[in-house]
Amino acid sequence: MDKLLSGVRVIEVAMYAFVPSAGAALADWGADVIKVEHPETGDPVRGLSSYGFKPGDGGVTTLWEVFNRGKRDIGIDISAPDGYDLLMSLIDESDVFITSFMQPARARLGIDVDQVMARNPRIIYGRGTGHGPVGPDADKGGFDGISYWSRPGTSTASIPPGYEFPILLPGPAFGDCQSGMFLAGGILGGLYRREKTGQGGVVDVSLLGSGMWAMQASIAGSYSIGSDNIVQLDRRRPPNPLTNLYRSADGKFFVLGMLQADRYWAGLCQALGHPELAEDGRFADLKLRAENSEACVEALDAIFATMTFERLAAALDSQEGQWSRVAVPGDTLTDEQCLANGYLRFVDYASGARLPMVPVPALIDEVHPDLRPAPALGEHTDEILSALGRSDDEALRLKVAGVVT
Repeated sequence: MDKLLSGVRVIEVAMYAFVPSAGAALADWGADVIKVEHPETGDPVRGLSSYGFKPGDGGVTTLWEVFNRGKRDIGIDISAPDGYDLLMSLIDESDVFITSFMQPARARLGIDVDQVMARNPRIIYGRGTGHGPVGPDADKGGFDGISYWSRPGTSTASIPPGYEFPILLPGPAFGDCQSGMFLAGGILGGLYRREKTGQGGVVDVSLLGSGMWAMQASIAGSYSIGSDNIVQLDRRRPPNPLTNLYRSADGKFFVLGMLQADRYWAGLCQALGHPELAEDGRFADLKLRAENSEACVEALDAIFATMTFERLAAALDSQEGQWSRVAVPGDTLTDEQCLANGYLRFVDYASGARLPMVPVPALIDEVHPDLRPAPALGEHTDEILSALGRSDDEALRLKVAGVVT
């Protein structure tokens, strides 16, 4: 069976992680994604060694691989007339164009919306920006720690009681991944409309808008109570002690997620070996447990502190309420549920390196995507030029002139 986007060609003129992550999702779904990079400098992510192996040591650069797997690559200096002509030739034969360049740079390079759609009116033009296409900050650069995490209020909403600073982004490209998935989804919508109407169009996704989508319940909630923030939860005094964090005797953390607390309270107490707790008048129902929240948490803390992780896991599995171990990222490598569903796939490299990657989370027809390594700079230049009808002599001339690599 053909993949969801078999036959769809995507041209990506983008850097870092946000828009390239959208390209990676489209590639996972079977699109032919051609990444266009400057022939000398390429995408700056190629040189980032903050997370993973350093470039050139026989390993892989983690961020580059994660967000550019499965793509083809051509090095083109699109500021040169010959390079711009090559880019436009690719756009002529493509279905989607995605970019992270800001509007002044897009206009200067001749790749803004009007310029691209004048060349190919059926194309779906995807813009990934920091703060949206209009407004006072439309031309202001952004990263996910700034635009997705901090400006919508997520960093302040994450502050534990007593902590003096907002919380930093929990990991590299955290907001980029979410925003890129939104962009990929919007592009699918654009392609669907084009199939119905023949009309191309523009899809806009920003880091700020994506962050606000994630925080919308808090935004609406704070407005409704006339405050600048909703009440921040304190694990020592939660309104429902059965939606809270607890620690085992061997230092492992568990989270309970029993929203229907009265349904599960007696069974939880029984499973933990303390049925008498369910008979305690202070904790008889949700209202009373909320009124005596601190005492209830202290009682559960004391029970959890006497039991090892394995014993607690077995006890919690024996009752009906929802719970989970609180994992660290490395735990997913051996999580049987993650592995069974293909949520983690390993990609092998000729150098002998091996890297776990997470496929696009929307599985189509239960077919897992085939994840392939990210391309070298200009790895597919010759085959792409040949497909455009450029002769070997012409390709050589462009290489000598520094237009392509």
